[in-house]
Amino acid sequence: MNASLHFAPLLDWSDLAMLALAFLAAAAFALARRARGAWWRLALFAVLTAALAGPRLTVAERQSLPDIALVLVDDSPSNRIDGRAERSESALAAVRERLARLPNLEVRVERVAGTDQGTRLFEAADRALADIGRRRLAGIVAITDGRIHDASPPPRPDAPRLDAPLHVLLTGTATERDRRLTIVRQPGFALVGKSAPITLRIDDPGQSAPVRLTVAIDGTPLIDAPQPVNRDLHVDIPIRHGGANLVELTAQPAAGELSDANNRQLVSVSGVRDRLKVLLVSGEPHAGERAWRNLLKADPSVDLVHFTILRPPEKDDLTPIRELSLITFPVRELFEEKLPDFDLVVFDRYRGRGILTGGYYQALADYVRKGGALLVSVGPEFAEPGALSESSLGAVLPAAPTGQVIEKSFRPRLAEIGRRHPVSGPLAATEAGWGPWVRQIAVGPSAGQTVLTGTDGRPLLVLNRVGDGRVGLLLSDTAWLWARGHEGGGPHDELLRRLAHWLMQEPELEEEALAAEIRAGRLEVTRRTLADQAGPITVTRPDGSSADHPLTAGTDGAFHASLAADQPGLWRVSDGPFRTVAAHGGANPLEMGELTATTAILAPIAAASRGSITQLAKDGIPDIRRVTGGGATAGNGWIGVVARDEFVVTGARDVPLFTPLLLLILSLATILAAWWREGR
Repeated sequence: MNASLHFAPLLDWSDLAMLALAFLAAAAFALARRARGAWWRLALFAVLTAALAGPRLTVAERQSLPDIALVLVDDSPSNRIDGRAERSESALAAVRERLARLPNLEVRVERVAGTDQGTRLFEAADRALADIGRRRLAGIVAITDGRIHDASPPPRPDAPRLDAPLHVLLTGTATERDRRLTIVRQPGFALVGKSAPITLRIDDPGQSAPVRLTVAIDGTPLIDAPQPVNRDLHVDIPIRHGGANLVELTAQPAAGELSDANNRQLVSVSGVRDRLKVLLVSGEPHAGERAWRNLLKADPSVDLVHFTILRPPEKDDLTPIRELSLITFPVRELFEEKLPDFDLVVFDRYRGRGILTGGYYQALADYVRKGGALLVSVGPEFAEPGALSESSLGAVLPAAPTGQVIEKSFRPRLAEIGRRHPVSGPLAATEAGWGPWVRQIAVGPSAGQTVLTGTDGRPLLVLNRVGDGRVGLLLSDTAWLWARGHEGGGPHDELLRRLAHWLMQEPELEEEALAAEIRAGRLEVTRRTLADQAGPITVTRPDGSSADHPLTAGTDGAFHASLAADQPGLWRVSDGPFRTVAAHGGANPLEMGELTATTAILAPIAAASRGSITQLAKDGIPDIRRVTGGGATAGNGWIGVVARDEFVVTGARDVPLFTPLLLLILSLATILAAWWREGR
């Protein structure tokens, strides 16, 4: 209970002051004349003046509030290595037990998990104390390795402002050693066929001996050699394909180091093609020729070189030269000098017209074997003498014609293997609505994979790998009916786009591949294969633990697995010869960057708050005392929490000091006393 005096005057203060002066003047006059009862008149004037001032007494009902002690426990990955987790739990149990002995003290425990932004200790403190006034905070005890990522030391304006002492119980030891690999600079993308420069650093404090560094691109080893430590290193990474080029860098673990989790880094460099160069050679004009041209010209990243051979060189007419607008087909330039520069070569209904000789066909075949991409779309000319299959190019084509041209309406269908192939598998959802084609060229036994079939299950689209390159053979010249929407049409552009990118060896369209990504806190694994079954995968978590997981078949022809990704860092997935990685919260999490315990980050903040730093492994768990605000808050073997003595007002009573009865009694008493004194 607490009382306070205040006034509620019946008159304005200025009027009350003038009245009081008048009373004083009258009393002074009476005292000056030595009139009897003058002092009693003065007492009457004082009573009346005090009553007019309206004195009142406010009596407040108070309820004492307990002080708050906050215990922050670092549950981040860096504080779960080398026995730190066990040390933290032991310290937490002891701190809770010792705080429980202190009266009028509420203990709050907040666990701080690591995120992709590191350990946010002071953000956790703000959350835990959001519902109380900071004047109730008696102290903060932080059980941590000191690797905090939301703290700036005073006097910086963004440094944490604490209203109570911060006591740090450090879980690490003074003899810790940790070797780490960090990426200093990395490009986000690079041109395919060029190199991407990466700057890295192997830090091993107190050591000078070279450390073995291994570098692999998409699982293929690139570097395995000793490298100097404690200095920047430069590595040129060849970009071999478009899309993500995953570069894994690993420094050899050191004997006795805390963890090798930060000896590995993952860099993803997006390979981009400067311009896709496509050579389209058209033979006899037909309705589908424009569809090919429109498809290739629609992509702004494609540089299209298109030649249509209307007549062979031995054929002549009497048209004057000056009236000819055609140009001579640049055979030598295209098929000798510039052929390796093309990413894709397309032959559309081309027949041997004496323009390309055997040497040029052989150059095309060699181009494919060395990694080139060739797409041949054929019509009736493929079944006639002089077809491409009869040239040196026939050695790389997946099938040869029988000479039969089938002229009837049919609906293309996915072959069994086509339902699993990345070129055609994703189109299965719309297969029922595909429109018809009207011509197909019959072929004999084929190599490679038949992904589309036509009449009587005959091969319609055949894909094959030849050497380091790839070949596609489309056995109809009426695919353009899909582009025109004939009887519902079909996925013309999508099919040919996926076909072209598969021929150019885009990683996303590999038949045999293992892919993984983190989505909505889960590791989603996709295994593409042309086989009927896919075996279990082995998943290695960021903390190094591994487990096998089964795969289930999906509707897209691939096999899938999904599991919770409950740790930030690098998740590794392997399936026999295939392996991949997925980054949760960043490929190289901040939390695992530096693992040695440190006082450098929290010591200035603890000092500014009159707190302390205690190394648990060396000094043990300190005693905890209740201290006053002006005294010491830490000492040898003890830490203190401040007694705040905060309260909340639960009620209040307003009591007038001059009740009417009291005023009447005092007034009559002074009047009677004055009358009695004057009557003597």
